[in-house]
Amino acid sequence: MSTAYPQVNTVHGPVCGERRADGSLRFLGIPYARPPVGELRFAAPVAPQPWTETLDAIAYGPTAQRRPITEVTTVPEPTIPGDAVLNVNVFTPDTTPEKPLPVLVWIHGGGYVAGSAASPWYDGSAFSRDGVVLVSLGYRLGIEGFLHLDDAPDNRGVLDWIAALEWVRDNIAKFGGDPAKVTIAGQSAGGGAVQTLLAVPAARGLFRGVISASGVLMRPDGPDVARAAARLFTARTGVPATAAALRGLGRDELLDLQGRLLAPGADREGLPPMQTLAPFADGELIPEPVFTALTEGDAGADVPLLLGCTAHEFNVLPDLPETPPLPQLLGFLGLEPDRAETFRAAYKDLEPDAYFGQALTDATFRVPALAVAAARAARDRPTWLYEFSWASPVNGAAFHCLDLPFAFDLLGAEGVTVATGAAPPQALADALHRSWVAFVRDQDPGTEWPRFTADERAAMVWSAEPHVDDDPMSQVRAIWSS
Repeated sequence: MSTAYPQVNTVHGPVCGERRADGSLRFLGIPYARPPVGELRFAAPVAPQPWTETLDAIAYGPTAQRRPITEVTTVPEPTIPGDAVLNVNVFTPDTTPEKPLPVLVWIHGGGYVAGSAASPWYDGSAFSRDGVVLVSLGYRLGIEGFLHLDDAPDNRGVLDWIAALEWVRDNIAKFGGDPAKVTIAGQSAGGGAVQTLLAVPAARGLFRGVISASGVLMRPDGPDVARAAARLFTARTGVPATAAALRGLGRDELLDLQGRLLAPGADREGLPPMQTLAPFADGELIPEPVFTALTEGDAGADVPLLLGCTAHEFNVLPDLPETPPLPQLLGFLGLEPDRAETFRAAYKDLEPDAYFGQALTDATFRVPALAVAAARAARDRPTWLYEFSWASPVNGAAFHCLDLPFAFDLLGAEGVTVATGAAPPQALADALHRSWVAFVRDQDPGTEWPRFTADERAAMVWSAEPHVDDDPMSQVRAIWSS
């Protein structure tokens, strides 16, 4: 195909993309569902109306994000106005390859309330170069995606993910991809999203592998938590938690109400802000809590899983609260206070004012990842564990989101050096990206990275000199295991 503006006929209508300078192709902002407005605002996603005129797919479509979480992430996350937020972007080497190509579907993070598939950090050019079709998707966020409403389907954001994956199943062959070789991946909330999809029966058969980077799983995440969030919403705003009451509100009005819902306060009754608007086990779409399904049930039993996190996810967040005494801090995070000395010994190189961030990093990311890996290994389920430990010279930490431009091999992208410093190691990006490509292609990250097993707790450590460690999270287990 030599045209500068290639055309593909999707099941809903023709789209026109663009050929890039490197020869790869991209198609941006393709709708996979109708705009969720009017009567569809809090409804399950509905397939697009078919079209006959060629749709220009040369610019990113609207994003559900309206207010980025700039204090948590270093990722450039553009906000694009418009209603048609349920759209996908496709990056492909060729729409007519000799052999159908493996596919990576990317779900962005942002705490389920923010994030943008239009980020330059999620560009698929390096995956195209290496023979992988990349699809990134937008989905409903915050109240519109995740607040329990008495008169609307629960987990609307999860329904959006499923609808996007069904679009991939039905259309990706036209873009050169193989619908039988789809891997789903995401980071932070996106990492939690792909683990959630392992526990969703309606998503079975839509993907064959999972990459979860810094995935966040809510615990507990049942209907009681969701109903408590809905009650808190009404108590704080005076607005009923119903689609009927919210449907006519403008986006800014709804975001103002969302801010009031997420604000700290004694009336939260043990409901952490991160659990207020997030996927939850509703008994139907998500039959049981995801963490339970992954560690005690059969969810994802036959699906290869690659997961891990950075070493210091939340150690450098701004405006962290004043550190309480360590025993009190650990008790707040569910750990016996008498483990304080074990914690200090394990993190003897940390200053005391970093204890809060490290404890939060452990409790939110490292402990759940290790628990999921260990539970799967005990049942001989294909699992690979990693830790990204390369510390940025900007702040001396391997912090939240730092691994993304390495995994996407985009060290030259906008905003990367703000996070990595002026000379991030290309060799690390080469190695990390290569392992992701191998996993998407072969469902195995390569012979240099052994599986995590019950007998061998080996994991990849992504440092300046990547290497396999026999048990890199032994300190986590020593502190947090019962």
